[in-house]
Amino acid sequence: MTRGSDHDLMAGDYGYSRYGDDRLREECGVFGVFDHPDAAALTALGLHALQHRGQEACGIVAFDGKQFNSERRHGLVGDNFNNASVIQRLTGRMAVGHNRYSTTGGTALRNIQPLFADLDTGGFALAHNGNLTNALTLRRELISSGAICQSTSDTEVILHLLARSKKRRIVERFVEALRQIEGAYALVCVTNDMMIGARDPVGIRPLMLGRLGKSYVLASETCALDMVGAEFVREIENGEVVVITDNGLESHRPFPQRPARPCIFEYIYFARPDSVIGGRSVYDIRKQMGVQLAREAAVEIDVVVPVPDSGVPAAIGYSQESGKPFELGIIRNHYVGRTFIEPEQRIRQLGVKLKHSANAGVIRGKRIVLIDDSIVRGTTSKKIVQMMYEAGAKEVHMRIASPPITHSDYYGIDTPSRHDLLAANMDLEGMRKFMGADSLAFMSVDGIYRAVGYEARDPHSPQFTDHCFTGEYPTSLTDHNGGAPSKQLSLLAEVG
Repeated sequence: MTRGSDHDLMAGDYGYSRYGDDRLREECGVFGVFDHPDAAALTALGLHALQHRGQEACGIVAFDGKQFNSERRHGLVGDNFNNASVIQRLTGRMAVGHNRYSTTGGTALRNIQPLFADLDTGGFALAHNGNLTNALTLRRELISSGAICQSTSDTEVILHLLARSKKRRIVERFVEALRQIEGAYALVCVTNDMMIGARDPVGIRPLMLGRLGKSYVLASETCALDMVGAEFVREIENGEVVVITDNGLESHRPFPQRPARPCIFEYIYFARPDSVIGGRSVYDIRKQMGVQLAREAAVEIDVVVPVPDSGVPAAIGYSQESGKPFELGIIRNHYVGRTFIEPEQRIRQLGVKLKHSANAGVIRGKRIVLIDDSIVRGTTSKKIVQMMYEAGAKEVHMRIASPPITHSDYYGIDTPSRHDLLAANMDLEGMRKFMGADSLAFMSVDGIYRAVGYEARDPHSPQFTDHCFTGEYPTSLTDHNGGAPSKQLSLLAEVG
């Protein structure tokens, strides 16, 4: 694949781990501070709290009243913003930061956010969590009319739309640009004299507002507000644009009002357990998912074992509801980086043990139930089931605290195309045989809604974005449909 091609923009170029790790990949994390003398340092701390949302790259742009200063690096926040000299280069009372996991555009330095542009109204730094579903179409139109794109990121399209707007005020330009884009976005932007936050019309991706003394803070999750000691004020609402200046905060609602449909996967997997989203504790909901799973898919077992780390809260709930003991039957190695040695083909199947090891003492001779949050391709689950048998388990049952993933995501979650999704190509029995488990069960769609606090999914107006389970997408998929709604294009592509 050629970098910078249309396919690169639409599909991205980051594949799954060479060891068969088929976890869903986080989207991105955004953080911004307005009117604080330590804006950049606070932003670095906020990004550290949001590290789980993206580990490929990170960046901070700060404004010191005269110029914008930028530091954008590959790798983790702690490896790049861990000394005073870096922060001292990011002077100013305004800053915006971003953690990246690329779903479009690849991993090149030019794609690391925040993106920055000099407009005739002044500088504009932009950080984006989400994915635009018409970016490819807009990009082609922009290039055909003379635009010169400097990255392969969908986010750059927003900067071009801003630059071409004939509106006088930057906020008007920003709103005009938002009216032309589709998909999911939570945006944090910094100009010469303001910070702007925005969520897409159905609020797929989260964005929180906090206060730190007289300073305002915007962040993807409340855990980042907690990290810097900021008080949570409220969530930015779906379709809302907030403009923060020295005069305070203004709220604009440029879109027709629509019911909010936040992404259900924030509760299932992406958000940190200590965050609060929609007024609900993520940790408590994940435990409730385990409770609901035990009610829907009980099985005679001796021990409840989570697949770490994401399966732990649900396993606690399953254990409490079933009355069976919770044990750490799998130990996760947290110190395996993405650049670990590539083993020879003949031992590559052992790669799963780089991250997970069996705790044989609590498994041997037992009937166990493995609790995990989701299954994508099923390759890791298959290896873990085999590992449990090799450690002496008498029976291995698999229970998944979410419904089967049958459709691809186009809103910032890196998922395979449908032909690579296990549940899109096999029935329940086929999946069970593939993984080698004694039994397999998933949470029902209504069950996951009950775990979050609803009686059931409203089929006429779903309360969440849940297309991965139902195939019902809340926005247009202009780049992906091509006039044929059944045609799905992957957000993953191997570099070839």
